[in-house]
Amino acid sequence: MMSILAEPLEAIFERAERAIPRVEWPLHAPYIEAILRLKREKNAVILAHNYQVPEIFYTVADIVGDSLTLAMEAAKTDADIIVLCGVHFMAETAKLLNPEKRVLVPDLRAGCSLAESITAADVRLLRQRYPGVPVVTYVNTSAKVKAESDVCVTSGNAVRIVEALGVPRVIFLPDEYLAAYVASKTSVEIIAWKGHCEVHERFTAADIRHFRQDDPTLVVLAHPECPPDVLAEADYVGSTHGMAEYVGTMNDAQRTVRPRVVLITECSMADNVTAANPNVDFIRPCNLCPHMKRNTLPKIQHSLETLEFEVHVDPQIAVRARAAVERMLAYGRSSGA
Repeated sequence: MMSILAEPLEAIFERAERAIPRVEWPLHAPYIEAILRLKREKNAVILAHNYQVPEIFYTVADIVGDSLTLAMEAAKTDADIIVLCGVHFMAETAKLLNPEKRVLVPDLRAGCSLAESITAADVRLLRQRYPGVPVVTYVNTSAKVKAESDVCVTSGNAVRIVEALGVPRVIFLPDEYLAAYVASKTSVEIIAWKGHCEVHERFTAADIRHFRQDDPTLVVLAHPECPPDVLAEADYVGSTHGMAEYVGTMNDAQRTVRPRVVLITECSMADNVTAANPNVDFIRPCNLCPHMKRNTLPKIQHSLETLEFEVHVDPQIAVRARAAVERMLAYGRSSGA
């Protein structure tokens, strides 16, 4: 957890200057100052996903990380208000774990192609087709879909949870490529859905081969939401948390040759990891998530000033969805992905 409530603006900039050009700082500083003040006044906490732009990630966020980190920390916070800088399903998850707190999103339109690829009715039909088979659902789904599931997973703990269920096969929803990755790591039969992330599905194996043409020593890290041929070309496959940890092991000022890395994921992730690892050089292919980029400093300020836009989950759905998320949290994080 990173708390910045009492930190002076110049100190915040110094921490973020590798990711935010100084020429841009005067544009961001008034919003940052207002947001920090509003957080103090309203006992609010800001959770920011790794795909947020640096001016959010490094200046106003109190808790940063992947979807599992945000879920785990959301369950612990004693703030009265949670502002979720990510996408809508993440805010729903925070609300599930904090039913008595007010959960806000800066922009209600911040959706997710994976979450929109499947409905609760789809899950019920799958249960009819495969009676008795557990439903394992990626957290990148709506609360209604989670409510129809047995357990949720993230890309960082999916393999471990699938194996821990001790069953011969599972229904794995909704990401087809993550399902294929899990299937490659376990003997459990995976029944997959054909949902895709609109960011990760655009990467190709040819992209990686092109990067390696200029530098055969390039280290390629890929997210398991990428197509299988992309993962086959990568040196490491893992969640955003896993990628950040992996790069951290390379951040050694004593190396005679600086390592060069490419992160095959949403491009703000590379911006944020770059700032934390000054001894690593990054190539930055840029596939932006349009939904993540709907979050901006002005919108965060507006949300805190007006308490818009609040996320609600139907109580009957919330009870069942919360159970699936809490089962996931009981497993914790796997270091393997």
